[in-house]
Formats: sequence, C-alpha cells, structure tokens
Amino acid sequence: MDTARIKDEERFDGKFVVHSNDDTLSAADMVLGYKEQRRVEEAWRSLKGGLRLRPVYHWAPHRIHAQVALTLLALLLERTAGHACDDTWRNIRDDLKGIKLTQLLSPSGKVWRVTDPSPAAAERLNSLKIKAPPPLLNVA
Repeated sequence: MDTARIKDEERFDGKFVVHSNDDTLSAADMVLGYKEQRRVEEAWRSLKGGLRLRPVYHWAPHRIHAQVALTLLALLLERTAGHACDDTWRNIRDDLKGIKLTQLLSPSGKVWRVTDPSPAAAERLNSLKIKAPPPLLNVA
C-alpha cells in the first residue's frame, strides 16, 4: 500500500465537488442547489414509499397532469409542515398519527368521536396553526 498517497487522499475525506456551467453561481449557491436536489429526490422516494404506490400508468394527459399536481401538492404540504415545525415529516407524521376517528354505534344512532391529541400532537397542531378537531364530529 502506498501510505503517502493514502495520506494525500485523506485531505478529501468527507468533501464533495460540485461543478456548474453557470459562472454567476457562488460555491455556496451550488452546494445549496445540490443539497436541495437530494432533498427533493429523497422526498419523492419517501412520498412514494409512504403511500405504497405501485406503478401507475396513465394514458390520458389530464390524468398525468392530475397525478403530478397531487404529488407536488403532497410534497409541498410535507415541506411546509417540516419548516413550520422545524422537524422532519416522519417525526411530524408519527406524532399526528395518534389522532384517530372512531365510529361508535348504539341503538340510538351513531357517533363519530375523535381521540384526544397527545401532548406532542397538540404541539404539532399548534406549530401548524391548526385547531384540534372537536371530540364529537357527528351525532346521528
């Protein structure tokens, strides 16, 4: 092994090189763009994985546009929630998924009941400026 070359290559450990043909961009802007691209790709993967999407084949242009629009809206919602809570979507989702809607049946009718949010979920709702849902939604 060439220990001198290994020592020389250690200077680059943990560093990456970003190249652009746009001379107006600063090094910080190029790195930010690269990191944002990685975040967007990661968000697409997590969005598709979280929804358990199987391959969808649309043939009509309006359906393709609708699929892309809905996916982008979901991604925007995910990013907006992440910025508002200063946390990842995964953590926000895990806190909020404890809020459940249940249907209670009785001889008198049915009641839709929402579980009380946990303290962590209540804090998330507060950060997102969303009012907690009322405990009873519909009494029929």
